[in-house]
Amino acid sequence: MHDIHQCYVGMFNVLLSLLISLQYKSGSSFYHTCGGTLIRRGWVMTAAHCVDRSRTWRVVLGDHNINSHEGREQYMSVSRVYLHPNWNSNNVAGGWDIALLRLSSDATLNNYVQLGALPPSGQVLPHNNPCYISGWGRTQTGGQLSAQLKQAYLPVVDHKTCSSYGWWGSTVKNSMVCAGGGSESGCQGDSGGPLNCSVGGKWVVHGVTSFVSSSGCNAYRKPTVFTRVSAYISWMNSVSVSAKDAEKLN
Repeated sequence: MHDIHQCYVGMFNVLLSLLISLQYKSGSSFYHTCGGTLIRRGWVMTAAHCVDRSRTWRVVLGDHNINSHEGREQYMSVSRVYLHPNWNSNNVAGGWDIALLRLSSDATLNNYVQLGALPPSGQVLPHNNPCYISGWGRTQTGGQLSAQLKQAYLPVVDHKTCSSYGWWGSTVKNSMVCAGGGSESGCQGDSGGPLNCSVGGKWVVHGVTSFVSSSGCNAYRKPTVFTRVSAYISWMNSVSVSAKDAEKLN
């Protein structure tokens, strides 16, 4: 993905402020593994495949370079992981690749830490709707994780196209969103992060980065596949209620 350092103003400041770095503990250190979206001050949305192993997790908010401390980061431990009950770790393409993380304390909102807006339940975006993916993922297949936050423009590929022969076919379900398919895409390390889409003049998180082709991150006619957030609004609300959090997520 392209370096976003020069774009860390205006529109992209909004897109980046809701992105978090999900990190796992190994020894005495934490390591970036996935992205995520702050959707309430005490809640993060990410991909189920990022957190389906029992580990000690933390999220870092307001981060730009994951290899350096810049003074604006907020570090939060994860008190509980809520995997979608239908998630099957042996079948990522089966769908249900979504999880909610309850943070041990609420984030402080500021210029660098903001909430992602969620879509109305069931909303499906049209072909070529403008969207952006952001994260610290590998810049090429087999490459190193990026220390600097990067972004890429990935327009929506509608379900009819994405599920057709020569594209993803039946691998892609109605509960997913495809975006990209050109020279840019998500890659390992971007998983769990948001697909931010422009809808009615506002930025809305329509996808959770789920998977790319085994042929590589920029495979022809294999757009990046995202969990469609609008398919899971009811589930997210039910989780918040079960967690005795009266404030609905949407």
